[in-house]
Amino acid sequence: MATSKEKPQILSAEVVAQSRLFKIESLDLRFSNGVERTYERMKPSGRNAVLIVPVTTQGDLLLIREYSAGTERYELGFPKGLIDQGETPIEAANRELKEEIGFGANKLQPLKEVVLAPSYFSSRMTLFLAQDLYPEKLEGDEPEPLDIVRWPLAQAEELLTHVDFSEARSITALFLALKQLAREE
Repeated sequence: MATSKEKPQILSAEVVAQSRLFKIESLDLRFSNGVERTYERMKPSGRNAVLIVPVTTQGDLLLIREYSAGTERYELGFPKGLIDQGETPIEAANRELKEEIGFGANKLQPLKEVVLAPSYFSSRMTLFLAQDLYPEKLEGDEPEPLDIVRWPLAQAEELLTHVDFSEARSITALFLALKQLAREE
């Protein structure tokens, strides 16, 4: 359902805070009805990301457990990472698989492109289903070895109640992957 509203006019944009990784930008906007508001957002970096749901021929999902500074705990989720300059999303997905779980994929199927909190972020993440895996390891940039967790595909819905499986992007990817796998049966 498309809308025909005119996008707000950006009256001014200013970086109001900055860290090593992020810039926060303040935007003064004028909406088509004349109302003016100030919004804050993470300044777009131009780099998008990928998240991959790997499925083995034995019928297992491959997840990783890694430390997340935002929640201050170890989280269970699917391999993910930024797309490097010059890479396509499919190339980035295969590289991240090799770096994080030690497998590449002969079959990488895009499921959906998602945006986390579009009111604040513009970065996009392409979700993939990875099948026909083969062993290949690349050196990654993680500060410690990642724990690889095999989870039976037949028990995939039980992941939703697992205390460590709470990242919205991984949950979304799981639902989309299950839907795609059901279509392939």
